[in-house]
Amino acid sequence: MKKSSVGVVSLGCPKNLVDTEEMLGALDATGHVEFVDSELDTDILVINTCAFIESAREESINAILDAVARKGRGEVGKVIVTGCLAQRYGNDLAMEIPEVDAILGIQSGNRIVDAVFGPQSIRQQSKTMLPMATSMTVQLDSIEGKYPLMPARTVRGGDKWSAYVKVSEGCDHRCTFCAIPSFRGKHRSKPIEEIIDEVKVLVDRGVVEINLIAQDTTAYGMDLYKELALPRLLERLGAVPGLKWVRLLYCYPTMVNDRLLKTMADTENIVKYMDIPLQHGDDRMLGLMKRGGSVGQYERLFDRMRTLMPDISIRTTFLLGFPGEDDIAFQNLMQFVSAMKFDRLGVFTYSPEDGTPGAEMKPIVPKRIANTRRRELLALQQSISTDINQQLLGRSIDILVERIVGNDSIGRSWRDAPEIDGSVCVRNFKSIPGTFITGEITDAGPYDVFSEMRS
Repeated sequence: MKKSSVGVVSLGCPKNLVDTEEMLGALDATGHVEFVDSELDTDILVINTCAFIESAREESINAILDAVARKGRGEVGKVIVTGCLAQRYGNDLAMEIPEVDAILGIQSGNRIVDAVFGPQSIRQQSKTMLPMATSMTVQLDSIEGKYPLMPARTVRGGDKWSAYVKVSEGCDHRCTFCAIPSFRGKHRSKPIEEIIDEVKVLVDRGVVEINLIAQDTTAYGMDLYKELALPRLLERLGAVPGLKWVRLLYCYPTMVNDRLLKTMADTENIVKYMDIPLQHGDDRMLGLMKRGGSVGQYERLFDRMRTLMPDISIRTTFLLGFPGEDDIAFQNLMQFVSAMKFDRLGVFTYSPEDGTPGAEMKPIVPKRIANTRRRELLALQQSISTDINQQLLGRSIDILVERIVGNDSIGRSWRDAPEIDGSVCVRNFKSIPGTFITGEITDAGPYDVFSEMRS
């Protein structure tokens, strides 16, 4: 029986990538599909969209328009749009781009098969070949209730030795710049046993690094266990055989407590790394953003983190140009960054989001000013990162090899999250991707460091 070919375009954050893999797992379980490069001719093209900020929405819409153009030329059979843009603007997409065959919400893994092949009752009519659904489907998700059970991730993108694991869905914070709770819903945790089972399957398939993700990873367990249960989860992950690294991404600063930090410090395979977006370093701006906490609280938190884990690598993110940000607020942010000396730092400039309080706030900061501030902050961070990296000179560190370039192995240390941070180049040494080696740091720049194998 001829199988249907499926291509996929996964846009946005790692959380979207996990959703994509769950959809592919559901399709794979039918036994009636084969996966192809999204650029090739294909029977089905799935586009998992992002709607986080304006540029992400534009990228998603352009991908949809490109797909329906290919469909018009006969290169694509069906176009299925899923994810955040579909959840947030599904009915508008159906009206504006009727060439799309199906529009599914944020948790599409349980419905993707029906969207492709029609309901199960129709599929059972054929013993030899599944029919293809023909009429447009628009199914948007309920964003309430428990964390949805999703299909197994039997088909994965990216490196086979590293995987993202989503521990919860939704967010209970109400930051004035962010629309995510309006279409991702309230915070809903995935039970610990299900996470452990998922991780064990991934490790059995060759994964050595797990990156825990959510809209707010540190809120994990509040709905299920009535406590901040991330430390409980980390303790369980610490006992999974073969799991070498566990990394924490998307932590909320006011939700990081001493129990979590001590668990990180005491659990061998929890890498001493935390991604903890702050958004600003000025108390007035934090209040306008409704972030909770204060600069003083943040400073005490980072002092505590570094006391318990002197080697911890801290990544943060700031949002510039939010309404009301003046020169004083920006200079306070610059002083905060100079004092805190973050290992890694990302910067966004503000774009108004429909339905958020920030979209109605004044005074508006001109884009040119926000972009100028962004350049100044990144220049400051580049100097800080260079100084921190050069402190590693002469030190031997463990490196997870990811690829070979010429005669060199390129990998990551405990300080480097996949895709967003720097890399470690091991000169004149080739190793197998997915394995760990130890190299001595010999040179360092603002982003990457260089090492050699010592005999």
